[in-house]
Amino acid sequence: QVRLVETGGDSVQPGGSLRLYCLASGETSDYIPIAWFRQAPGKEREEVSCISASGLTTNYAAFVKGRFTISRDKAKSTVYLQMSDLVPNGTAVHHCATGPGACRTQYTNWGQGAQVTVSS
Repeated sequence: QVRLVETGGDSVQPGGSLRLYCLASGETSDYIPIAWFRQAPGKEREEVSCISASGLTTNYAAFVKGRFTISRDKAKSTVYLQMSDLVPNGTAVHHCATGPGACRTQYTNWGQGAQVTVSS
C-alpha cells in the first residue's frame, strides 16, 4: 500500500519558479515510479512527467520544453518537480501518481493534489 502526499503548491508570477514535492509512504513506497499530472480549469488531466522506480529514467510532456525537472531523493521517499519559466496556462491542480507497472502504463494510486496558480 502506498500513500502519496503533494506539497509545495503556491501562487507565483509569470516567469517564476516553483518546486513541488511528492512524499510516498507505505511498505512498497521504496521502489515505485512516480508521475506528475496537471489539470487546468476546463481542461483534461494530462501527464507532465514521470520518473522510474530506480530514478534512472525520466520523461516529460512536450509542453515542458526543458523548463521542468523531475528528480527523486530515495532516502526521503520524495519526488520533486522543479518548475521554471511558469506561464499563466500552467495554473492547475497538480497530482502525483503511481502504479504497479512502469511509467506511462496504469496509475492506481493518487495524491490529493496541490494547486499551482500562475498570475500577475
